Amino acid sequence: MSDFAQRIIDWQKQHGRHDLPWQTKPNQARNPYAIWVSEIMLQQTQVSAVIGYYQRFMTRFPTIQSLAAAEQEEVLQHWSGLGYYSRARNLHHAAQTIVDEFNGEFPQDFAAMQTLSGIGRSTAAAIAAFAFHQVQTILDGNVKRVLARHFAIDGWPGTPKIEKAMWSLAESLLPKADMVAYTQGLMDLGATMCTRSKPACGTCPLSTSCLAYAQQRVHLLPTPKPKKTSPQKFTTMLILQYGQEVLLEKRPAKGIWGGLWSLPEIDMQTIATEAALARFGLRVETQEPMNVLQHAFSHYKLDILPQPLDVVSKPTSAPIPNTVWLSIEDAIGAAIPTPVRKILISLRKA
Repeated sequence: MSDFAQRIIDWQKQHGRHDLPWQTKPNQARNPYAIWVSEIMLQQTQVSAVIGYYQRFMTRFPTIQSLAAAEQEEVLQHWSGLGYYSRARNLHHAAQTIVDEFNGEFPQDFAAMQTLSGIGRSTAAAIAAFAFHQVQTILDGNVKRVLARHFAIDGWPGTPKIEKAMWSLAESLLPKADMVAYTQGLMDLGATMCTRSKPACGTCPLSTSCLAYAQQRVHLLPTPKPKKTSPQKFTTMLILQYGQEVLLEKRPAKGIWGGLWSLPEIDMQTIATEAALARFGLRVETQEPMNVLQHAFSHYKLDILPQPLDVVSKPTSAPIPNTVWLSIEDAIGAAIPTPVRKILISLRKA
């Protein structure tokens, strides 16, 4: 076993995290389903933000079968606010695949895991290590940061060349035993000590061999992603309100906020009253716009102008397809994007 791996294992057993819900809940520490859910939620999301969602999700969907049998809208509702909603759609689809093709049992075969929606090599490795004690390599963002600093690897880890080199390096460091402690230790080290800013180098178990620390280059590694100006987009969201009810519209399955309920959108040049009549057959009276809400996605920034509209009368004919009237309270609790929830909460307070 490499000295690198041994130090991480020893440190994790003494100082690592051992009290996370997916580690301590009865029947979850070795349950591949519970581990899988936690790993998907932790993608691009901090532990502190995940814990509450994880507990509520597992209470409602305690088994693969219960998740597979649920409607996607309910799954999204329990994910609402956590972001990156494709994760929830993939999780739901993968659960149905496991029921249909693997007799409801999470596959132990490493290659088979990676055929499931939303499970890549690193996520499959984490599940394989934690649930089945397999010797597999993880390489998430935290691990890339640890390796980049410890071995002074220059270059943005997102490039194919650097990432390939890191995979090879990570494989060469694997221990043959104590995979749970090693895998969890790598994650814990990156999340709690070898952090992006203000890393705790003085108490790090790898400090004596860390090249970036020795070279005083910790703050320079890993090499940042080349900066690119995020495009700025603009939209108007229509708050079609009739009494204490608002109209929500289901978004397309694919794309931003896919499958979620949202406030209807129009571009900034469209007249709101005309759009309400043309799209929904609603006669409305315009109110003063609310303050612009700014929301950042990974690849662009969005300025949202919430436009309240008082509906004069609701049509008595057949419901408008892909829409629903909900009370403001029920709408806040529905499967909606975070900025929409913020708008509705502001509307409730007004």
